[in-house]
This record gives sequence, C-alpha cells and structure tokens, in this order.
Amino acid sequence: MSFAVGLPIVVPLLTGALCVMFWRYNAIQRALSLVGSLAILAASIWLLVSVLNEGHVVMHMGNWVAPFGITLVADMLSAIMVVLTGMMAVAIAIYSLASASPSHERFGYYPLMHLLLAGVCGSFLTGDIFNLYVWFEVMLVASFALLILGGERAQMEGAVKYVTLNLVSSAIFLSAIGLLYGLVGTLNMADIAVKLGSAENPGLIDVIAVMFLIAFGIKAAAFPLFFWLPASYHTGPVAVSALFAGLLTKVGVYALFRVFTLIFNQAPEFTHELLLWVAAGTMLTGVLGAAAQFEFRRILSFHIVSQIGYMILGLALFTPLALIGGVFYIMHHIIVKTNLFLISGITHRLLGTYDLKKLGGMYKARPFLSVLFLIPALSLAGIPPLSGFFAKFIIIRAGVEASAWVVTFIALLVGLLTLYSMIKIWAEVFWKKLPKGVDDTALTAGKTSGSLVVLYIPVVLLGACTLFIGLHGQPIYEFAEYSAQQLLNPQGYIDAVLGGGQ
Repeated sequence: MSFAVGLPIVVPLLTGALCVMFWRYNAIQRALSLVGSLAILAASIWLLVSVLNEGHVVMHMGNWVAPFGITLVADMLSAIMVVLTGMMAVAIAIYSLASASPSHERFGYYPLMHLLLAGVCGSFLTGDIFNLYVWFEVMLVASFALLILGGERAQMEGAVKYVTLNLVSSAIFLSAIGLLYGLVGTLNMADIAVKLGSAENPGLIDVIAVMFLIAFGIKAAAFPLFFWLPASYHTGPVAVSALFAGLLTKVGVYALFRVFTLIFNQAPEFTHELLLWVAAGTMLTGVLGAAAQFEFRRILSFHIVSQIGYMILGLALFTPLALIGGVFYIMHHIIVKTNLFLISGITHRLLGTYDLKKLGGMYKARPFLSVLFLIPALSLAGIPPLSGFFAKFIIIRAGVEASAWVVTFIALLVGLLTLYSMIKIWAEVFWKKLPKGVDDTALTAGKTSGSLVVLYIPVVLLGACTLFIGLHGQPIYEFAEYSAQQLLNPQGYIDAVLGGGQ
C-alpha cells in the first residue's frame, strides 16, 4: 500500500476545508489556495516517481483488498494526468491572486476550486467504476457553483445548459454501471475486466459499451453532444474558464481511455470504429464552430471541442503509436489551452471586452504579451517546433499507418482551419489598430501594474512548458510511450490491483 496515490485527493480536500474555516478572511484563503496548489503539485510528482519505480501504485482503502473494497490505483497515464492537474492548479492559484474579485472570494471561490481539483484527481486515481461516478458528481457540483459566481444572466444561461446535459450524462453513466454490475457482479474495474472476458451475452456488453461511450462522450464534449461546452465555458470568471478548459473535458477523455483499453477491449472492430467517427465529427464540427465566432473565449471554447477529437482519434486507432499520440496530445493541450484562456483574461483586463471587433492595438502597446500569445496559439495550430506540431504529427502518422485515410485527411484539414482561427485572433486583437472610441488608457499606460505582473507569471511559465515540450520532447514522448504500453497491456493493471496491492 502506498499513500502516494491518496495524497493528491486528500490535499485539495484539506485545503478546501481550511479555506472554509477562514471564510471571512480572503487574504488567508488566497495564501492557503496557493500553498495547497503547490502541495498538490508536490504530491503528484511523488506519485509520478513512484509509478516510474513500481509500474503501478495501489492503495486499498481500509485495508479491504480488491475487489471487496474501494481501491485507488495509479499507472503512468493517471500519474501524468495528476501532475498536469497540479501544474494547472498552481497556474490558476497564481492567476487568481490578481483576477478573483472580492465578491467571488466571499462566496466560496477557493473552497470550490479545491473541491473541483479533488474531484479531478479522484477521477484519475479511482479503481472503482462507481466511485468514478461519485467523483464526476463532485466535479459537477463544484463546477456548477464556480460557473454561476457573479450571477450574471449569461452565466446562469450557460450554467443551465452545462448542468442539464451533464446530468443526462450522469444518468446514462449510472444506468450503465447498474447494467454492468448486474452482468458481472463487481464494481472494481480490474475485476470487471477479468469477468467481462468470460461473460455471456455479447450483445448486452456492446449496449453497455455504447452507454459508457455516450456518457463519457458528453463529459468530454465529443460529437454530437458537445454544444453545452461553447455555450457555457466563456461565461464564467476567466480563471474558472481556464481551469475548465484545461482539465474538465480531459476527465471525460481519460475515462474513455481507461474504459476502452481496460474493460471494453474485446471487440475493437465495433467500439473503436464508433470512436473513430466520433473523433472525426468532433474535430470537424468544433473547428467550423470556431471559424464562425468573433468572441475570444468562445473561439477558444469551440477549439476545445475540435482538439478533443484528436485525442479520441488516438484511442480509436488503437495502435501503439496512436495511443502515444493521444497521450502526448492530452499533455500538450492541457497546457496550451489553459494558457490561451489566461491570455484572453489579460486582454480583457486591458480593454474590458472579449469581442474581437472591439479589440486591437495589442502588438504595438504590449509586444511581450503578443509573443506570449503566439507561443500557445501556433502550438495549438501545430506549427513546428512547438509541442502541438509533434502531437499532431504522431496522430497523423498513426492514421496513415492504419490506412484511416478519411479521418487523417479531416485531421489535416482541421489543423489548417485551427491556424486560420489563431490568425484571426492575432489580426483582430494584436495586429490591427485599436478601434476608434475604445478607451485605451490601460493598454497604453507606460507602467505595468503589480496585479498585471501577477497575471503574466503563469502565462510565462506555461509558455515555457510549451517551448520545452517542443524543443526537448523526448522525455515527454517516453512518458507517453510508457503510458501506451500499459494501456495496451492491461494485465499489469489487473495484477497490481487484484494481486494484493503494494
């Protein structure tokens, strides 16, 4: 048994509880949030090192050995996801020091943020399918509360769409769990994988697999039930939007990777063929939606959808190279997309709007910010030598090797349209002159305020991560390769969980 796998869940829960204790003291909550986020990152790095040393790290709650008790388990994929969660937590905690309004802080911004982080880490580390549902609901409650902070009309409308479709997803998920439990009599994912291999009634197994695909597809904002995301993610506070953009949909993607490599891997000609066309539809509809928008965060929200398609494509192709590409893409995208949302918040701080038609003059007045935007923007579009180029290259090469010509062509086309969207933002926000009548006092001020410097810190750090992955991608590739090896050989996961743990 290793406590390393439990700490990334315990730390944010404890941080959130401490923030509640100091409800009336915003300054203390800010400090606790930053320290707690750093602690999550430290705990996640410890877990990653443990996985590198041991392969799988397992913790049986209450010493009830699987499959009878609740199990926490980390392999390389879940350890990577938890490390990325810690990194984004630190970035958002720093950004929130200068972006969170006192009114939001008074209504539980920091406790809710850490409750959300606990839900995210719990989803990545649980070895029990029902507890995956529980952690999804923890995330849903916390994210809904964060989304409506401020109580503006647009926020309420976006939150209603967000929570309604996610409740539908939860209902389908819970129904699928019930059918699965009735079929195999267990909730432990490793035990399900063993018993499902000898289960009769393959038609029912296919139905349950499709139910999980729909439930997790909604959570991941996959085609065709993705419309809740661009209707809601741009409505909340910018730090909340960045946190959602980086992490929430990736929990759905992670669940797809976990379930369709560990449990439903008996008939890939059916399940993964479905995933292939879901990936194609997700890429295409997301990027076309982005091309039609002229609101900064709404463009980025549609691009979350399109980029999710690349990740699902890596799973759908189900080859070693494709899975490497899928995991690599997840790592790249979490960093880049969070950073782009944070940059949109800085432009809003300077000019007071997200409307591209009312923005401009940023390159002349703020050249450093312009360069900071270009790094994640060009990476998202797949321009070398940035991280996005290698992520897309691996996926597309895997598609060519698998002779998946149609979906590979769609992936290439989506890359070009993504570049178009990023050029549109660059031309409207940074390159063109500021429209007449727009107050440019904050933009053209000679001195940068202290709060603005704080906003720049996580943007610079995440931009440096993007450059590092692009210029020194071999270690990241090796992590992704290790993850793919474990995903393609689930017996190691099963033996670690059912063999008594560590």
